[in-house]
Amino acid sequence: MVVSRNSLSADLLKRVGAFLAARLVPEERLCVGLSGGCDSVVLTHLLSRLAIVGNLSAIHVHHGLSPNADAWADFCAVYCRDIGVPLAIRHVAIDTNTGLGLEAAARQARYAAFADCPADCLVLAQHRGDQAETLLFNLLRGTGVTGAAAMPAERKFGARRLLRPLLDVSRDEIEAYARANGLKWVDDESNADTALTRNFLRHEALTSLNQRFPAAEVALAQAAANFSEAAGLLDELAEMDWQLAGDGEAARLVVLRDLSVARLKNLLRWRLRQLGWRVPVAARLDEFSRQLQTAAPDRHPELVLPEGKMLSGRGLLHWLAQK
Repeated sequence: MVVSRNSLSADLLKRVGAFLAARLVPEERLCVGLSGGCDSVVLTHLLSRLAIVGNLSAIHVHHGLSPNADAWADFCAVYCRDIGVPLAIRHVAIDTNTGLGLEAAARQARYAAFADCPADCLVLAQHRGDQAETLLFNLLRGTGVTGAAAMPAERKFGARRLLRPLLDVSRDEIEAYARANGLKWVDDESNADTALTRNFLRHEALTSLNQRFPAAEVALAQAAANFSEAAGLLDELAEMDWQLAGDGEAARLVVLRDLSVARLKNLLRWRLRQLGWRVPVAARLDEFSRQLQTAAPDRHPELVLPEGKMLSGRGLLHWLAQK
């Protein structure tokens, strides 16, 4: 039986609606990230059609990295005007001296702009292919379970929540919806540049994997979901350990030293994430954990991080924020 484009369109609308209905409360304000690409154009269109979404706006981040950046902003302005969605355009400057690389620096600037959106929830259009790509990217960097969980469908984002309702949707389904609804979009020419790591993974690595394993994208996305479940269990274990070790904003060393090394590192990673600090590379965390468990009473191990430092002293481990 041939499935019509209209039925595919209705199915996607229903799936996104169900995703949001399970997570939103009445009167919550939504802001959708709109780049002008196919994925975000479709997501904005879907949200504008859902009765459950009563207060919707969009945000476009103007990176200024492409000669077409102004045209993309203009496209988003016209599109949002036509469908009746208020749009905010945020110009950002990319700091290329951070050592992060262009991709990561642009992402950092983009999310800083997103953090300023006037909404309760930020909604982004990453899809199943993006999830598979993120999993591969993180695994190749030697990530742990949390990184292997790739992108969560929902997480805290500063004072608001970040939602990704298309994570179980393929790019083909998104394009089919766009065609069925006569939508237009812009193409970022940098997406074809395989010198950029994520583009290489998308266009070469994943393409080759899908040729050999036709269900590779689905399997990788499912693996990320499995890792996410495991990461949740590790977080629950860390919370239990914190109940025993926590002393206000510090932790009792006598309890930490009774934990296995793996369990201690799990607690330290959890605590850093709770504070919004970056987790250090494995080798540094390994060494610091070893020092915590073996240091003589007159020794006070510390680990300096960008956001502050972990410092032991007087029987406690402290997290001291950078002033």
